Amino acid sequence: MTIDVPTIRKDFPTLAREVHDTRLVYLDSAASSQTPRAVLDVMDEYYERYRSNVHRGVYRLAEEATDLFEGARHKVAAFTNAPVEGTIFTKNSTEAINLVAYSYVRRRLGEGDVLLTTHMEHHANIVPWLHAQQDLGFEIRYIPLTEDGRLDMDAVPALLDDGRVSFLAVSHVSNVLGTINDVKTLAAQARDANPGCRVLVDGSQAVPHLAVDFRDLGVDFYAFTGHKMCGPTGVGVLLGRPEVLETMPPFLTGGEMILDVRLDGVTWNELPHKFEAGTMMIAEVGGLGAACDYLTGIGMDAIREHEKQLTAKALDALAGLDDVTVHGPTDVEVRGGAVSFAVDGVHPHDIGAMLDQEGVCVRVGHHCAKPLMRVLGVNATARASFYLYNDADDLPPLVRGIERARDFFAR
Repeated sequence: MTIDVPTIRKDFPTLAREVHDTRLVYLDSAASSQTPRAVLDVMDEYYERYRSNVHRGVYRLAEEATDLFEGARHKVAAFTNAPVEGTIFTKNSTEAINLVAYSYVRRRLGEGDVLLTTHMEHHANIVPWLHAQQDLGFEIRYIPLTEDGRLDMDAVPALLDDGRVSFLAVSHVSNVLGTINDVKTLAAQARDANPGCRVLVDGSQAVPHLAVDFRDLGVDFYAFTGHKMCGPTGVGVLLGRPEVLETMPPFLTGGEMILDVRLDGVTWNELPHKFEAGTMMIAEVGGLGAACDYLTGIGMDAIREHEKQLTAKALDALAGLDDVTVHGPTDVEVRGGAVSFAVDGVHPHDIGAMLDQEGVCVRVGHHCAKPLMRVLGVNATARASFYLYNDADDLPPLVRGIERARDFFAR
């Protein structure tokens, strides 16, 4: 199936505007995607027609709101082939990962244990473990990278061979390098070395772009966020194996996540509600369900194929520029659409500012991945990231802006 980008762009209101009297070229979807009208309409309908709380009311509006909320849960579970009872709504990926950090890692790991992660992780998948390590004293090990920005799988057996790795945390797709990691193989290797090892995957950059099958990956936890997959901000998801989640205490406590409260004790609610304290982000959850519908209608395989073709063209275009270095794999079969690059003698912020004059939106900075920046030997990069509403027409303005920045600042 071929994606009709001009038609798809019409679904996204923001993409109709101009900036600096030129066509908007939005190349920052790795930070936050644009939102289609279909998602906005679902959220507007909630606020305009049946604005009420969920689960508690027996009147018509409350029932309609609950149907929206729980219907979205079923849509998200189907979209990722996950168990409905293991589909937990959070604010974002960061909260989803912290839920696991507080409800599992902080209660299970201690001195003598090892947590294994990688050099390419987003801060959201490093800082919770470093914070817990300060209190608990477990060891953290890191899988290094190859020269082309992939995980060094040859180094993994030695990191696992003492059988002490009891938790593995890894990104499915790097937000900087675009690298797609073989998380299924990593999970299997970790469990071969220690059958009790639990595996968490940060899927923030994967779910919007790949067909993700939670059950097939064989992991325990999978975190992602709505605002990178055509959904709203303020809603994320933790997928978890119910048999593992049942053993974990709540992350936040209060209303909704209880079955009973007595002056001498509490009985927790059943899954997934045990981990959803208080009034949830009802409109945003509904919007996330609509985003799943939208992406399903286009087809995740079609989106992946479109991005592969566009990323290959982008890599070729950047390779043809003098003084430009692209980080990450050159093989689009093992990378996504996030392309980080540097221009000799030009600060990434200057590149971003010059691209803005061309109407091109890119992200500049350390991308919440400072350890990776140190591995790459840079302080920051510029990053162009592609999605279903981008096509080859977006590449000439990108190249033109880079050339202008290079010629103005470095020569």
